[in-house]
Amino acid sequence: MSDEERMERLRAFCRDLPNDPGVYRMHDAREQVIYVGKARSLRKRVSSYFNRQAGQAIKVSAMVAHVERVEVTVTANETEALILESTLIKELKPRYNVVLRDDKSYPYIYAELEHAYPRLRFHRGARTGKGRYFGPFPNAGAVRETLNLLQKLFLIRQCEDSFFKNRSRPCLQHQINRCTAPCVGLIEPAAYQADVEHALMFLDGRGEEIVGQLVAQMESASEKLDFERAARLRDQITALKRVQLEQNVEGEEGDFDVVAAAVRGGMGCVQVVFVRHGRVLGNKAYFPAHTQDSTTGEVLEAFLSQFYLAVHRDRDVPRDIIVSETLADADWLAQAFSQAHGRRIGVRDAVRGERAKWLRMAQDNAQLALDQRLSAEADQHHRFAALAEALGREEPIERIECFDISHLRGEATVASCVVFGESGPRKSDYRKFNIKEAVAGDDYAAMHEALQRRYSRLKREDSALPDIVLIDGGKGQVAQAVEVLAELQIEGVQVVGIAKGTTRKPGLETLLLHDGTEERRLEADSPALHLLQHVRDEAHRFAITAHRRARGNARKGSPLEQIAGIGAKRRQRLMHHFGGLQGIARAGVDDLIRIPGINRELAQRIYDVMHD
Repeated sequence: MSDEERMERLRAFCRDLPNDPGVYRMHDAREQVIYVGKARSLRKRVSSYFNRQAGQAIKVSAMVAHVERVEVTVTANETEALILESTLIKELKPRYNVVLRDDKSYPYIYAELEHAYPRLRFHRGARTGKGRYFGPFPNAGAVRETLNLLQKLFLIRQCEDSFFKNRSRPCLQHQINRCTAPCVGLIEPAAYQADVEHALMFLDGRGEEIVGQLVAQMESASEKLDFERAARLRDQITALKRVQLEQNVEGEEGDFDVVAAAVRGGMGCVQVVFVRHGRVLGNKAYFPAHTQDSTTGEVLEAFLSQFYLAVHRDRDVPRDIIVSETLADADWLAQAFSQAHGRRIGVRDAVRGERAKWLRMAQDNAQLALDQRLSAEADQHHRFAALAEALGREEPIERIECFDISHLRGEATVASCVVFGESGPRKSDYRKFNIKEAVAGDDYAAMHEALQRRYSRLKREDSALPDIVLIDGGKGQVAQAVEVLAELQIEGVQVVGIAKGTTRKPGLETLLLHDGTEERRLEADSPALHLLQHVRDEAHRFAITAHRRARGNARKGSPLEQIAGIGAKRRQRLMHHFGGLQGIARAGVDDLIRIPGINRELAQRIYDVMHD
């Protein structure tokens, strides 16, 4: 079918679409969804892609050239269309949509108020506790910084209950003046509750009210000639006022987010400043994918819908979202946010005073973060080019996959595969392999199994192959990689081994090329070597993390579970009779057969397993 025939078929499809609101999904020839969009009128919006070609943006023209069919979903109203669009973008990640790649939940401060001496702690995840939650904070560092500040100002405990209940004398936190030692009764419950109340008021943005109360207490202490207490209160007031000057938005109360976008060099950055109860909790930069040829308005609008509707629907959304430019769909977004979160939420760009100052700061930070990312991208591109030159390649390197093996004396052997492109680590492509067939401790066989499983699947699924397979190891491991690629008849993939020197110091590595027969050394300051070291270290980190998790899971189980003929009831009888695994391990065969249901043969198996 010619291109004109394809376009005419799509135009005919559009003429039959309803004028109702909804969501449309564009599919390519491989039935992959390449774009998801929302529309107040499906007929008008979808037709606009195919009825006029002149004047379209480069990105839109490129997308239309790949569209084979369009699928639509009619919604009850425009708000539902926006919510569905955000959900589908998160799920499908179409190549022509601006996609927010941040799926991590946000951290909070949790006040456990049911305890006689409440504590404040870091919390991430579902907010199901009966205490109070404060946040969200942009990152874990901001939470820990605030907790540290609260300890200094109000001396609230942050220790675990198990630690708190078993103290016979004050811990180091009391000695460095970070806690009033309620665990050993050095402060009355009422006085501690007052400190907790002040901490909660501070988190609620009621700093001036706290200062007023502390001033009154200081004056009362002075009148009673309790000058030591008056001095402590004076120092606390001074510290609190200093913190207010540093952290509060002058003249502002309430909650709002400031969101600014910057686009340059085919990359986009969105900066979000979080303000709660008049306090700045911090800021965070996001780099959405697929921002090529997009305007700042398009990036900003896509970010807002995904950030507040799809990716973080469970987060607390403030009443005001301040954006860096006027958005055509601002009212639509505000209506959708309000419906999704059950209260009025505004999206506005016209602000004055302190809010305008924070908006300018967010814009400056977005541009700065974008400049830094572009600089890092340029440096990464330079490293990839240097590696291609060092390996004598005429074609550029676009994808590197690195493998490493981790185990502890053969236990819980795990292989890692990390993937790097010119944009850096591609963590969604990382894979780990729990080695099942190789003999424990045989690194060569483990490498062979991991490589075979990886590239058998890539070849079967016709997925993208790497330009370089990097092996963390010596000639034996490199030979395994060459053998696997030859067995699978995969050509055009270069195998490189990176072996540590005898001193194992960075900069002294040896590169093993081909089947390990050719060795090459790079200068310690070589950008190519720095790239290989980075990839190798990331593979090592990922392998160790996976191995520790696998080893921990394996050790959580009971060795009795491995024995045929030992079910839940017999395990219970054994544990009850001998008092635990140590008692079973000390028991002989004659001791074991005294347990009802255990004959000599089974007792021998138990004995053998417990003494293996």
